[in-house]
Amino acid sequence: MQRTMLFNRVALAATAFGVMSLAVQAQEITVEHAQGETTLPETPQTVLTFDLAALDTLDALGIDVTGVPETTYPEHLSEYAGEDYEKIGSLFEPDYEAVNAIQPDLIIVAGRSSSVYSELAAIAPTVDLSNDWEDFEGSIKDNARILGEIFDKTDEVEQMIADFDETKAETQEAAADAGTGLVVLTSGGEVTAYGPGSRFGWVHSTAGVTPAVEDVEAATHGDAISFEFILETNPDWLFVIDRDAAVSSGGEAAEQVLDNELMAQTTAWSEDQVVYIDPVRAYIINGGLPALHAMVEQIGDALAGD
Repeated sequence: MQRTMLFNRVALAATAFGVMSLAVQAQEITVEHAQGETTLPETPQTVLTFDLAALDTLDALGIDVTGVPETTYPEHLSEYAGEDYEKIGSLFEPDYEAVNAIQPDLIIVAGRSSSVYSELAAIAPTVDLSNDWEDFEGSIKDNARILGEIFDKTDEVEQMIADFDETKAETQEAAADAGTGLVVLTSGGEVTAYGPGSRFGWVHSTAGVTPAVEDVEAATHGDAISFEFILETNPDWLFVIDRDAAVSSGGEAAEQVLDNELMAQTTAWSEDQVVYIDPVRAYIINGGLPALHAMVEQIGDALAGD
């Protein structure tokens, strides 16, 4: 009888251990991202992000973040510039000593910080949420879904996507009869243009604005242009991103750079159809579902005359 009871206790203990093992395994989260596959033992509690697009989405989902880079933050993310959040380097270069000291459960990189993925992955589980310029909207949605999977927020992410799609449809409807548009960036008194497939090509592919010119070089810093080019292209709408304002460089404001006799002759300028897109969202964050939603809504409101 004692041997039978002992066997039963051992069997129950073994069963309990097996159930616990399965429970632990069930908590594992494996996600695919731009640089491969990462497995997390459980939902991360200590999170570092070098990517403000990811931070934008995490903030909207109410997920706590421990460490962020030293950079310019938009008003809605301004709290992250404060001392309540550990500073872990710049958007490009980690402070490895600070990262190690925090002992994170998850590190997020993208775009500017993606080149140091391997070094950070050696410290803690790391995911690369870089965007695809040719499928900007699609990659933003995919990255939001990855975060939803990691933090058990899939329902919330799908609602965010549904809300965005509704705004996108309204903006595309307004854009259908609005004429052509050209996206330009001002920096240090210079002007560069961006077209479909570029980092700001979402103005056309997502917001639905008809490109004023199709063959603008889809390069990181755009195609350098003259005011004569803008006059010759003569877009009905001009969408402007002020890089100096985004990085707080103190350069000449975009409104001043563009205010000249040639620009005054364009349809966009003469019809007061110049839209200054939120510079920090467009240039610094440059991704993240809430940021894209806000910018598409801004364009839609402008096209609709709101």
